[in-house]
Amino acid sequence: MTSKNPARRVRRAVSRRRFLASVALASAATAVGPRIGNSATRAFDSSSPAQPAMLPPTQLAAGEAAPARELSRIGGVPGSDFMVDVIKTLDIKYLPANPASSLRGIHESLINYGGNRMPEFLTCTHEEAAVAMAHGYFKIAGKPLMTMCHGTVGLQHATMAIYNAWCDRVPVIVVGGNELDAAHRPPGTPTFHSAQDANAIVRDYTKWDDTPISLQHFAQSFVRAYKIAMTPPYGPVAIALDSGLQQRPITHNGESLYIPRYVPTAPPQGDSGAVKEAARLLANAQNPVIVVDRAARTENGMRLIVELAEALQASVIDQGGRMNFPRTHYLRRGRNAVTNADVIIGMELADYWGTVNGWTDNGEAGIGVNTSRIKPDTRLISISAAELNTKSNYQDFQRFQSVDVPMAGDSEATLPALIEAVKAAIASDRSAAIERRGETARRAFAGAEVRTKQAAALGWDASPITTARLAMEIWAQIKDLDWSLVSSSGNVSGWPNRLWPMERHYHWLGRSGGAGVGYGAPASIGAALANRDLGRFSVSIQADGDLMYVPGSLWTAARHNIPLLAVMHNNRGYHQEVMHVQRMSNFRNRVASLGNDMGPIGTSIANPDIEYEKLAQSMGWWAKGPIKDPSELSPALKEAVAAVKAGEPALVNVWTQPR
Repeated sequence: MTSKNPARRVRRAVSRRRFLASVALASAATAVGPRIGNSATRAFDSSSPAQPAMLPPTQLAAGEAAPARELSRIGGVPGSDFMVDVIKTLDIKYLPANPASSLRGIHESLINYGGNRMPEFLTCTHEEAAVAMAHGYFKIAGKPLMTMCHGTVGLQHATMAIYNAWCDRVPVIVVGGNELDAAHRPPGTPTFHSAQDANAIVRDYTKWDDTPISLQHFAQSFVRAYKIAMTPPYGPVAIALDSGLQQRPITHNGESLYIPRYVPTAPPQGDSGAVKEAARLLANAQNPVIVVDRAARTENGMRLIVELAEALQASVIDQGGRMNFPRTHYLRRGRNAVTNADVIIGMELADYWGTVNGWTDNGEAGIGVNTSRIKPDTRLISISAAELNTKSNYQDFQRFQSVDVPMAGDSEATLPALIEAVKAAIASDRSAAIERRGETARRAFAGAEVRTKQAAALGWDASPITTARLAMEIWAQIKDLDWSLVSSSGNVSGWPNRLWPMERHYHWLGRSGGAGVGYGAPASIGAALANRDLGRFSVSIQADGDLMYVPGSLWTAARHNIPLLAVMHNNRGYHQEVMHVQRMSNFRNRVASLGNDMGPIGTSIANPDIEYEKLAQSMGWWAKGPIKDPSELSPALKEAVAAVKAGEPALVNVWTQPR
């Protein structure tokens, strides 16, 4: 079933914004207030006017509170206007957020005083989706976004997405509204939504937080928060913002407000002595292996990892936290390459212990079977900025692993010195051996490519559609575009990473960090927003269970004209949990004793089947499905690609095999 979305075509043909511009400007002509700083750069921009309310403010107030009375007017310049001046100095392009009464002061200043530009307000239907959008956006743009959360309840909604950003080392600026003064805050709901220490709930998984008590304090805190968030290891920061501080007029008290200048902090680098020792070990190794997870922060980071690998002709295991290494490079290897290594260097690994050790589930919680995956005399090197910002409560730091040469520093910043040291440490009589190692790697890579393609062809015509065919049918439609895979691939056995020629930093964005379900859809939309501004084509392989956590994010993409191709990996279940329950049933001999499989209870998303194409259509997307016959997949994807190229978000609902 296909939606032609006539409403969206009309919206493009006849701009409602242009129609309302004259109305908004006529109202603004009688409501122009004083400006702070350079009023010429802060003036309202008629190209993107604020949408007027359905009723004038006095009538809105009368509808909300009885009896109606004349509203008092705020004298002077509201404090939130100055806050907007501070925010604008940091060139934050967008503000995905759900509106909130505790943030009404700064919200009004952003859209009227600030002209709804830098940042532009993006309406979200859930705080978790707003933070995840900022998460995905950063992984394309390399710049953080700001979001806002209402009091205790809004911040509680956002916590999962903030934790994902923390685990994934992604900066997000979270501003939470609060009503600090118990003597003046309204009773009832506003007090329910207030806290003495609003940031306490996220303190264990943010880099820094503050509660400004003056406008000058806000200026310092906001610039400091941005600076801390953008210093590796990156991470989310939080500012609790009092409603009274937003709404009260500015009183100078003999002091002039000023905005601190933002100067980026140089990322920390590994100790020079440790770099030389690491280079010596790598240069003299018989079988060095490089393992990378979140090592490449930029395209240049990828180039540096390639340069190090080629200098050593060392195997590279890319664990996929970022796009660290080209998939088509002959030195790329699978996770078992550590087995024969004599020296391993891990860069920004989320789990070094899991890299060099194995753990087998034996059905006993927290016990399992541990085995070493490396030789006893293998030397280990680590470069990781995460060691500079580890906290104690949440266990994102994983199990402890002893390392021979540990360096607390940013890998990308340390790589130039390490590459130089490695080249200097390679003796002339080692060159031939290193070259032979490279030739062996080329042959091994070619053989692995053949085996991967053979595996992908298995069950090619099966229905439900195999995840390998899903990946390759998508690739056939986007291969000639400047494409970017903006999702975490929806648990499709990693087929895009195994088959697509991923070579650029934006071809793959990595996973969510904290493995929190609900990340994929909004993060993909945030990344697609950044790609839209860069002229790239965005595609996601969207897991069904993940979408149902924050389905309202689809509306945000349509509302703000964010083009994205979302292909549903609709396996009709929480399949990881299906496997867990089935495994436990096997451990306990349940299937044999009961005579049937009870695993789907509590894990199946079926009966009724969710019609994702209709869900997307209801929110303004082009959509088609369900696609069950593999022969219908290619034509459906071709139509969807055309819709996205025309500027629309498009969804194809595909019934797939579990993994």
